[in-house]
Amino acid sequence: MLSVNSMVKSFLSPLPVKFYNRPTLTVARELLGARLVYISRGIKLVGLISETEAYIGEEDLACHAKAGRTSRTDPMYGPPGRAYIYFTYGNHWMLNVVTEKEGFPAAVLIRAIQPIEGVEVMMKRRQGRDTLGPGKLTQALGITKRENYARLTEPTSGLRIEAGVNVPDKSVTIGPRVGLNKTPEPWLSSPWRFLVEEQIQGE
Repeated sequence: MLSVNSMVKSFLSPLPVKFYNRPTLTVARELLGARLVYISRGIKLVGLISETEAYIGEEDLACHAKAGRTSRTDPMYGPPGRAYIYFTYGNHWMLNVVTEKEGFPAAVLIRAIQPIEGVEVMMKRRQGRDTLGPGKLTQALGITKRENYARLTEPTSGLRIEAGVNVPDKSVTIGPRVGLNKTPEPWLSSPWRFLVEEQIQGE
């Protein structure tokens, strides 16, 4: 396994393009413990990624790409390491990270974070509630559609992902993705969700 820490030169360097240009399931697992950073209007907010889901190709009937390349799904077909952000349920922004080679639609949904920097700001935005949910974390960080296509691998990007904490396999639960409604099998039960149920240690 190619660890997060081995792929960067320093703690504050964004994860490089080659980190994302790999199988989506590998990226989804190794993003656990990484630092999701968002800087806007001089405010820096950081959270450790604690839950992810993989969405892989047009054949994956839980993936937006099942509809092909559209104005909505266009970021998924782009270079790895870009942000794919969409609106859902009428009031939630969802942050995804594009994976694998350009032209193949795949991404990892960031489902939860553990706030570690700018905690007071995040808790105020969440009215004291947690950040364990994809819409909850984007609300806490202030991420919206304007960050769609953002280059997460650029040191100057306001939205990026950096090396973080190594999360051992014993701390990770792997299971089916959630909220797929009427998605047929085998996609409904595919074990493409990765979750750290306890507090991530080592930061």
